[in-house]
Amino acid sequence: MDIERTENEILIRVPKTTDLGGVERLLEYIRFREIASKSKASQEEIDEVAADSKKEWWKENKHRFIK
Repeated sequence: MDIERTENEILIRVPKTTDLGGVERLLEYIRFREIASKSKASQEEIDEVAADSKKEWWKENKHRFIK
């Protein structure tokens, strides 16, 4: 693996045999961090949105787990 920093970007080179799924998860995390760094939301607001989304997910999927 090679990591190179240029004036405008960071380049990461990995062998083509590297697990693509793992690379995609890493890129999603990097993108998340990039977006989150620009957010003006408070931690309390983020926690509230997360709790609401979990409640909604459970309402929609509870039948899959409880028979």
